[in-house]
Amino acid sequence: RKLKMAQVLSSSRSTSMRQRLSVIVGACFALLGATADASSTPAAVTDVCGRLRLPDDSKLNTTRITLDDGEYTAYTKEADGSFCFYNVGPGVHLLDVQSNHLLFSQVKVQLLNDAMDDPKFVEYPYAGAAKFPLTKLILTAHASYEFFQPKPGFSPFAMLKNPMFLMMIVSVGLMFVMPKMMEGLDPEQQEQMR
Repeated sequence: RKLKMAQVLSSSRSTSMRQRLSVIVGACFALLGATADASSTPAAVTDVCGRLRLPDDSKLNTTRITLDDGEYTAYTKEADGSFCFYNVGPGVHLLDVQSNHLLFSQVKVQLLNDAMDDPKFVEYPYAGAAKFPLTKLILTAHASYEFFQPKPGFSPFAMLKNPMFLMMIVSVGLMFVMPKMMEGLDPEQQEQMR
């Protein structure tokens, strides 16, 4: 009886093990099939190219341009300020020009799955400004950053804004005015003051 019970238990265990193993193998094949299907269809990508320029059309130093906060990075290659992002996927991307000396607009780049070869560009000159659609990605610098201010020159009127200087003038003035006020007092009052 014990032997028969052990045989039944071992056969049920082996059956459940076979079922589990077949489920795991089936799941692995399903995952492999799904990844093979996903890899067989190429993702839609395109190149986004543009140009930076200065208002006076002078040469531009090498400047870093980023898409999506650094997910894609490009640098101006030529003296004319041209740049290109390669293999950019569909979606809405934010283009930033990271320059230490010049201020450029932010641009939203819209790439649709249906029209990857025809991207749409929207320029935002500064936060809160009206947006402008662009036909080509050509950005002109709006202004240059001024980090340093020239040292102001000497001005005698600037000293009048200093409270210590004002207290000194009042004290010196009282030094000259007090004896004149003492002369106008009665002799009895003058004796009391001494």
